[in-house]
Amino acid sequence: MIDLLQYEFMRNALMTALLASVACGIVGTYVVVKRIVFISGGIAHTAFGGVGLGYYLGINPLWAVTPFTLAASILIGVISQKSKIAEDTLIGIFWSVGMALGVIFIGLTPGYAPDLFSYLFGNILTVPMGDLYILILLDAVIVAVALLFYREFQALAFDQEYAEASGLPVFWLNILLLALIGLTVVVLIRIVGIILVIALLTIPAATSRLFVDDLKKMMLISIILAGVFTILGLVFSYYFNVASGAAIIIISGMAYLLAMPIKKYARRN
Repeated sequence: MIDLLQYEFMRNALMTALLASVACGIVGTYVVVKRIVFISGGIAHTAFGGVGLGYYLGINPLWAVTPFTLAASILIGVISQKSKIAEDTLIGIFWSVGMALGVIFIGLTPGYAPDLFSYLFGNILTVPMGDLYILILLDAVIVAVALLFYREFQALAFDQEYAEASGLPVFWLNILLLALIGLTVVVLIRIVGIILVIALLTIPAATSRLFVDDLKKMMLISIILAGVFTILGLVFSYYFNVASGAAIIIISGMAYLLAMPIKKYARRN
């Protein structure tokens, strides 16, 4: 592993893995506890519209996908809470429209989109230094908001009715949480791609929840697990020449399947 760090692209990949793990562990915990995995998947796929917009405007897709995904997350939250449209119907609409917009924008863009595959399925080995600065900024925002509203998000995640009865602004907290999910999706896109974001967002948190119920401990374990899964997938993809995003998710899934019988055995003893 040490000899790999002589390459700049591997150093960038390692830094990206660590940044993604922080966002993934914090926000993924809320996603799992609050059971909004499907909403997260809808936001992730809607983000493809922002990728297409970035190609169409001729700018770094991450600069376009960030506000696009943030706006989509807020819209999903507002419409789902203010209208009578079924949540799964609304998510399905945003999911398909976002993907369709991405296809249209890319189709209208002259030439060929060279990095498109990496945004769909991820390629941590191709993350440039410029994208790292964007990820650092997004991570800072996610951590700051999560710390600032920790108690409010905790109440919202475990018992929304109690949070509302306590006088907390549940509507705006839900919007803010979805916005954090949107930012986390942007962080994870370069790691595992839009198609696989939902897996990395949920598997580390779901694995940690098998063993702990305390929210802080769950977040800490989720961050560690996400880092381990991502780095192992990175190394595996490098040595065996397979897609990095897919390798990360396969390792994550295998770890979760292994954790289940361990949890069952621990309960018996």
